[in-house]
Amino acid sequence: MIEVTSFANAHVAVFGLGRSGLATARALMAGGAEVCAWDDSPERREEAAAAGINLADLYSANWKNMAALILSPGVPLTHPEPHWVVRMARAESCEVIGDVELFAREGLPNAIAAITGTNGKSTTTALTGHLLEKCGRAVATGGNLGTPVLELPRLPDNGIYVIEMSS
Repeated sequence: MIEVTSFANAHVAVFGLGRSGLATARALMAGGAEVCAWDDSPERREEAAAAGINLADLYSANWKNMAALILSPGVPLTHPEPHWVVRMARAESCEVIGDVELFAREGLPNAIAAITGTNGKSTTTALTGHLLEKCGRAVATGGNLGTPVLELPRLPDNGIYVIEMSS
């Protein structure tokens, strides 16, 4: 896991508790953040509570105290329109970012190959990771493909992260 220390001792909201959202909440907590998380799905909230993640209904959150809203990749930031939680956070000038931004802010010394686009992202990501491994490089492949980016292992300094990202 990549521990996210950039929000240590800060209040951070996480919305969307699928694989990426759960990984994000765990990485923030491991890095010392005060996390409150929410999902519109009761089943997702139950899973998060069972994993020890603090739940808070973000409809009634005090957004003035939040350092950031971390939005899961599948939640609309802008299109077709911003999700209600994005509108609430922005109304209080709360920063809205995603898990890949958290990953980037950790300032790891590794190279990153980011794969995005409309079609073929998963195939290209898997192939790129495979080719780099066959060339003898330490590689971690993930993002929207399989392992969430913040659940990837820390690599040696010469390792390469190959990440499938939402466009």
